[in-house]
Amino acid sequence: MPNDHSARSSANETMTASRRETRKPRQEHSVPWFWPFAAAIEFGEEGKRLFQDNLEFIAEAQLINAPPPPEWATPNRIDLELNTMRLRDFSTQRSGASAPPVLIDPPYAGHSSSIVDYAKGQSLVETLRAAGHDRILVMDWKSATAEMKDYDIDTYLAEINVVVDDLRTPVHLIGLCQGGWMSAMYASRFPGKVRSLVLAGAPIDTDAGNGPIKQMAHRLPMSAYRDLVAVGGGRMRGAVMLAGWKNMHPEEQYLKKYIDLYEHIADKCYIARTERFERWYENAIDLPGRYYLQAIEELFKANRFAKGEFIGLGRKLSLKDIKIPLYLLTGEADDITTKEQAFAAEHLVGTPHSAIVKKMVPGGHIGLFMGSKTLTEVWPEIGHWMMSHA
Repeated sequence: MPNDHSARSSANETMTASRRETRKPRQEHSVPWFWPFAAAIEFGEEGKRLFQDNLEFIAEAQLINAPPPPEWATPNRIDLELNTMRLRDFSTQRSGASAPPVLIDPPYAGHSSSIVDYAKGQSLVETLRAAGHDRILVMDWKSATAEMKDYDIDTYLAEINVVVDDLRTPVHLIGLCQGGWMSAMYASRFPGKVRSLVLAGAPIDTDAGNGPIKQMAHRLPMSAYRDLVAVGGGRMRGAVMLAGWKNMHPEEQYLKKYIDLYEHIADKCYIARTERFERWYENAIDLPGRYYLQAIEELFKANRFAKGEFIGLGRKLSLKDIKIPLYLLTGEADDITTKEQAFAAEHLVGTPHSAIVKKMVPGGHIGLFMGSKTLTEVWPEIGHWMMSHA
């Protein structure tokens, strides 16, 4: 980088050369290239615009790498503050205490629960409201603190039970991704407290299919996962999980994202969408180490829940105890939860086949919960399906 003296000297030389233009032809590239703004001036207005775009790109790249926390799109209130979660109530003024509640169990796998209320026009909460549900609640999972490192799956099942008991009526339970197997566990353990169950992108039979998550779970020894938790001080750090997700598609996360950003730096709508997504994606949350290791060992390695061998709150859980209406949703290109893992539930539950709906939609994993097309075309159908079982 030039120091003050060299910069001033270059400027003086340029002005001197300008004064001599009548006596000597002007030399091309008289302004040093390492002085970017001065170089841009030599290209006129187009150069200044390019220079400004570069500055905006640098600032925007820094912002999306360390964005502020995500926000919720729909007004809500905190109904319960528990150790594992905040229960967010999105109920409208029209809803009464007797209205069948819809309880959403978002993924607890390293990102904020706000994915279910991502943005206006792109919100599962908003979509279900439009479908006629006035009483909607969301479990907003907390990032694990050092005091939470020994929480296990039972801890989360117990607090879901506190929520359902507080609602004083059976719920329509929606489980998304990891929240899917947790919801299925709850419905197995307390079948009388759930009136219908929706599982979207939920890995129920983790041995089914041959997706990358299954391969990784079986390839890496438990010692590797324990080491990650040990490095995190007893927690599975969200930043570590985020790096893992990014490495599944490194070309998109480490190259294409920034190329697209640069190409659209003047598009304010594109920038706003990018900032909103990165607020959710880059703000990873931590998981309790015990919960994380239990999920890896008992669910993704041993597949004990699908086999009817998992112990939840003191009892062996059987998917056959789920006999309520069931809706299974999966993405055709989902490489996080394959369709085989999700649809396997059909043959493991006790629900009659006539009361099971299976639907596969185009797109990947995240699109199941916040993709505009799926929210517009599929979730209203699911909302009406739940209403029919009220």
